[in-house]
Amino acid sequence: MAKVGVILAGCGVYDGSEIHEAVITLLALDRAGAEAVCMAPDMEQAVVNHLTGEPVEGAVRNVLEESARITRGNISNIAKISAKDIDALILPGGFGAAKNLCNFAFKGTDCEVHPEVARLVREVVAAKKPLGAVCIAPALISKVLGDDKLTHQLTIGTDAGTAQAVTAMGSTHVDCPVREFVIDKQNKLVTSPAYMLAGNISEAAEGIEKAVRAVLEMV
Repeated sequence: MAKVGVILAGCGVYDGSEIHEAVITLLALDRAGAEAVCMAPDMEQAVVNHLTGEPVEGAVRNVLEESARITRGNISNIAKISAKDIDALILPGGFGAAKNLCNFAFKGTDCEVHPEVARLVREVVAAKKPLGAVCIAPALISKVLGDDKLTHQLTIGTDAGTAQAVTAMGSTHVDCPVREFVIDKQNKLVTSPAYMLAGNISEAAEGIEKAVRAVLEMV
């Protein structure tokens, strides 16, 4: 049974992991007979009211504890996970991927990636194990691989501004429709737009499910 790491970033599209994307990823892995090894950084996060979309002044939660809501408590601190523990790695999207796992949402191309997230991504790439990312999470991958001067290609869909940003960080961006994915076979990197383009959950699911299958086929 393949063990696939899933990095979460909290619970909720505006300040954590996009819940649909996270659950679809976990369901696709389970249906394929793979074991999800869920993890998140143990760190504080600011809170957004998901009814209004507005920040909650002064409210702080913990990313690891919030992520545990999605996994029914079956989750580890990412600091305790290394590439040797998993056969592949997948990052769902949501603003948490761009606020908590890195700060791309605030600093754009000058962003920094959480050190434990960057470490594990680099370990997986160095071990030539498959790496998947959906929605905005490919921007995080772009930063890590771009900093390492590793030639690679990925997608965030068709948003011109975000595509320009990942290109500036060192990626070759490939436009991709919501129901499809882009595969960089040389680097075993699979990306799909999900809610960067999706108008509903079924559109997001089709692309994510295809991406998960592509990751597992490379294990």
